Amino acid sequence: MTQTVFAPWEEPREKPLIQFKNVTKRFGSFTAIDNLTQDIYEREFFALLGPSGCGKTTMMRMLAGFEEPTTGQILLAGQDMAKVPPNERAVNMMFQSYALFPHLSVWDNIAFGLKRMNMPKGEIEARVDEMLRLTRLERFAKRKPHQISGGQRQRVALARSLARAPKLLLLDEPLGALDKKLRQDTQFELMDIQEKTGTTFVIVTHDQEEAMTVASRVAVMDEGKIIQVATPDKIYEEPNSRYVADFIGDVNIIEGTAKKVGEDGYDITWAEGQEPFHAKSNLEMSDGQKAYIAIRPEKIAVSMDKPDGAYNSIKGKIVDIAYLGNISTYHVEIPGGKTIKAQTANTRRLSRRSFTWEDDVWLSWTLTAGSVLEQ
Repeated sequence: MTQTVFAPWEEPREKPLIQFKNVTKRFGSFTAIDNLTQDIYEREFFALLGPSGCGKTTMMRMLAGFEEPTTGQILLAGQDMAKVPPNERAVNMMFQSYALFPHLSVWDNIAFGLKRMNMPKGEIEARVDEMLRLTRLERFAKRKPHQISGGQRQRVALARSLARAPKLLLLDEPLGALDKKLRQDTQFELMDIQEKTGTTFVIVTHDQEEAMTVASRVAVMDEGKIIQVATPDKIYEEPNSRYVADFIGDVNIIEGTAKKVGEDGYDITWAEGQEPFHAKSNLEMSDGQKAYIAIRPEKIAVSMDKPDGAYNSIKGKIVDIAYLGNISTYHVEIPGGKTIKAQTANTRRLSRRSFTWEDDVWLSWTLTAGSVLEQ
């Protein structure tokens, strides 16, 4: 059975659920969102990723109705949201603090919003039970929030947010209060629940790993603008700028000048008297133009001898080693005093490691391992 790839943003006939149209938001003289246009589709798990103060929470608060755009439009299912108050939007927001009622049981916390909608008693019971099953909380229905763990409280908040069957669920740093192991487990639970309910999720996070794990698409933000929107693998493998390359994961960025070689090849001259680095790119650059090559450490091979037939190779000295259990990161100083990071998987015990401090080694990588960037 062939699995269809979920990519409604590539389908011209698909209508977006959310449309930001030239949205600007100012607080006094400060511009939090700067002329932003972006579509988000039904059933997407869309991540807004960026450092503190980049505008991601402001975007979310405008979707929820807690803030209004200074200029521009926000549409939900084709309807302009400007005059729709927060409680009348088919949108729910889950806060980092979870905001559970401490005196109510888990069951009553989930039922709270449904009771306020004046839903019939039988329907409330059926819906709460369905949410408890979905979030695997049946055993904890009678407990109060202080009697359950942080991860379970997070699921109660999620169940309560989903109980009203919103078209759109907004999650503001939802896993921020959890420890690393629990965060990772909960990320997969979130994805599972999102898939089962078919609700569109928009998550705000500054945690790149989280965004890359859960999202169908990631929007990397900086200073009120979206710098790049793409699937996690595209963001990682084909960043459109140094900012994105540097923000997502670990990367080596080498500055040089470009010279076209063949149809889609470039030589990047990076130091006088050194062989240029070679890369493929779809960018159209003029000879002598400033360019950058971004290479992920795991795409660089480390060897004692010069590798035969490598498109890119450079000799250097190991100046530092970071041992991270499953991988080791070697900091290798190359001519001109620049340090390049290379990573290898630790498939053998530490005592049998091939390289150590002060060793001279060769670094090499393929023609397509590095991304050529203009900015």
